[in-house]
Amino acid sequence: MVNRKSSSIGLNFLMNVILTISSFIFPLITFPYISRILQADGVGKIQLASSYVAYFLAFSQLGLPIYGIRACAIVRDDRFKLSKTVHELLIIQIVMTILSYIILFFTIRTIPRLWDEKNLYLITSMIIFLNTLGVEWLFKAMEQYTYIAIRSLIFKVISILAMFLLVHEQDDYKLYAGISVFASSGSNLLNLTQIGKYIDFKPVSNYNIKQHIKPVLILFANTCATIIYTNLDSVMLGFMATDADVGYYSVAIKVKNILVGVVTALGAVLLPRMSYYFDQGKKEQFWLFVEKSMHFVLILALPLTVFFMIFAENSIPFLSGEGFTLAVQPMVIIMPTLLCIGFTYVMGMQVMVPMGKETIVLWASAFGAIIDLILNAVLIPSFKASGAAIGTLAAEIVVFIVQFWALRKEMIPIFHKLQIPIVALATACASLASFWIKFFSCGNFIILVSSAAIFFLIYLLVLHIAKEPFVCDMERRLLKGIKRFLKL
Repeated sequence: MVNRKSSSIGLNFLMNVILTISSFIFPLITFPYISRILQADGVGKIQLASSYVAYFLAFSQLGLPIYGIRACAIVRDDRFKLSKTVHELLIIQIVMTILSYIILFFTIRTIPRLWDEKNLYLITSMIIFLNTLGVEWLFKAMEQYTYIAIRSLIFKVISILAMFLLVHEQDDYKLYAGISVFASSGSNLLNLTQIGKYIDFKPVSNYNIKQHIKPVLILFANTCATIIYTNLDSVMLGFMATDADVGYYSVAIKVKNILVGVVTALGAVLLPRMSYYFDQGKKEQFWLFVEKSMHFVLILALPLTVFFMIFAENSIPFLSGEGFTLAVQPMVIIMPTLLCIGFTYVMGMQVMVPMGKETIVLWASAFGAIIDLILNAVLIPSFKASGAAIGTLAAEIVVFIVQFWALRKEMIPIFHKLQIPIVALATACASLASFWIKFFSCGNFIILVSSAAIFFLIYLLVLHIAKEPFVCDMERRLLKGIKRFLKL
């Protein structure tokens, strides 16, 4: 039997929120400084390299970041079965990593645009090696979010210090790229010291790698399709426009990605637990968690979307400087994707993956990728970063529609339970209460802090008065926790 402590959903969620926030604290803290040092050209070079390498990272991992969690979660109570499963998946990943590097090196050598910045691409590609080495999916399957969060946070802090100490000139963009890789994946090195707690390294007989191939390939195809419409924008901008245009677009993407990470934090935590529930036939608990996740997405994503659309003109200069004002419009266009991504993450990763319906997720992502490719080709030459943003928004809407239609029998009753009118009313009240602040001449930081305080205070107040069920439940849990703390 695997010796592990059982972690609560609440603790795992908190730790994953910390993990998610830490993943974006690095760019949040550093980007205002980096964007002013590297300028739009330097930021664009890094974004293009990261987006391009992302394809090879996906190829090296296949669908293992998701499939590995599910496969390991199902057998996590049996050390022998868990060890055997990890060995099989790791063999697949190592082979694919070698192939990825071969193809990546070939393209860098043969494409002049890439060869001109070969060192930057090689530095960025270290993320492939580190992710293969880390087998992060095992630790998530074991629900070790406390370990993952603390480990990652330490590396982020070290990276932030390194950035301020070492990056001082516009030509330091390669150094910054290396620090970014260290921040995002360097902590995976520590996993090598912890993996022995859960599996045995000794090879076992009768490996059955074949059983993993089909689900892994389906999830891989889905990952590729997703990466196409999430990274293709930057790649196409890089080849069809300028590095500066990529830089403008990257600012909008960074803000969106931060918010997406927060909105999907609960879903990431629930994946191993929900895979386990579905495998054990605990359908009631399974669908209860789905409903809670949809509530969570709605209550968080809608106000965040509206707030950052209203205050985009203040957010962009604060984060990146006045030289990035052309990023405002792409950010406004792309923010509604927050809602789409939140809902599709629940339907795809929390429902379809545990149910073994990865093919539907693949088709949804494929349709989205096709739409994104077509719109990018048509719109980028004329509208640059804004054209790329329109392509991404359309792609996410298509993915949502396809997934919702496939799960309409299960999702329609859940959507009926969502307090959409109440949440929309609360968001509207919060918007009206805070909108006027943007007309004050008191600096972007003061405007953002004061408007956010008023916006979310009014938002929560309206939800409380309206007795929104999810919020009321959270309030009860919070009060219970406070009372328990005071008794200590």
